[in-house]
Amino acid sequence: MTEPGKNLQPPAAAVVNAVGRAVAGPEWERRAARGVAFLRRRITGDYEIDDFGFDAELTHNVLLGPLRPLYERYFRVEARGVDHIPDKGGALIVANHSGTLPMDALMTQVALWDHHPAGRHLRMLAADVVFTMPVVGELARKAGHTLACAADAERLLSAGEIVGVWPEGFKGIGKPFAERYRLQRFGRGGFVSAALRTGTPIIPTAIVGAEEIYPKIGDIKPLARLLNVPYVPVTPTFPWLGPLGLVPLPSKWYLVFGEPIETSGYDPSAADDPMLIFNLTDQVREIIQDTLYRLLLQRRSVFF
Repeated sequence: MTEPGKNLQPPAAAVVNAVGRAVAGPEWERRAARGVAFLRRRITGDYEIDDFGFDAELTHNVLLGPLRPLYERYFRVEARGVDHIPDKGGALIVANHSGTLPMDALMTQVALWDHHPAGRHLRMLAADVVFTMPVVGELARKAGHTLACAADAERLLSAGEIVGVWPEGFKGIGKPFAERYRLQRFGRGGFVSAALRTGTPIIPTAIVGAEEIYPKIGDIKPLARLLNVPYVPVTPTFPWLGPLGLVPLPSKWYLVFGEPIETSGYDPSAADDPMLIFNLTDQVREIIQDTLYRLLLQRRSVFF
């Protein structure tokens, strides 16, 4: 007989329901059951991917795993303004880019999934070179990212996705350390056109801390041309320390999502107005730059 108010402990095999979620049992049993269920679905092909190759289950269970310790313990990212991102429907996140390697984009992805109340996915628009790299290109597709082109951006926004764009591109992440936190040119404003055509809000986003993870003090241009990459950086630790030089410095990060700039009040034909696009692009850029300066004034230490 079971005493009133007490439940029998279910066996490990019974701790997973029909969709593979743990429902009872000790933590280790729940984790084991989730792992078994995940492997079963991968082996049987019982999982979904969308038209862009996004594999949500693989992203949540595998790809984001190594990034979380970096976010929470190494960079100690402090995300602010997450409530500015809608719980449903499309939105365009526009952020500054820095750090030699695009760690800022990956940390933004973790912030949206782990710390937004609705657990929003971030669908990043990336440069062509990302998808031509072995392994990296395939993982980027699996994580839901796609080429930085207007057509893909509009499709994702129209489907209610959160899309991320870093308009500075390689000019931003590859700029010298002496130019840190000075925004580079934002291109032709293609991201503004996509937002206007779909009537989705633009969320200016400022990231402080990424500039210091790999301070770029030089560039090995002949090697970059040989490898067909935008640059091969020289930092205080790379290439002098060999593989150890690839370890980023543990700077303290701040990730601030600004108030949305609404575009739903414009007619979709406004996307063809070059003056409006220029003004909105400049407005987004100024908001991000002002936020960066404000955060830098408040910051007491790069690492603490």
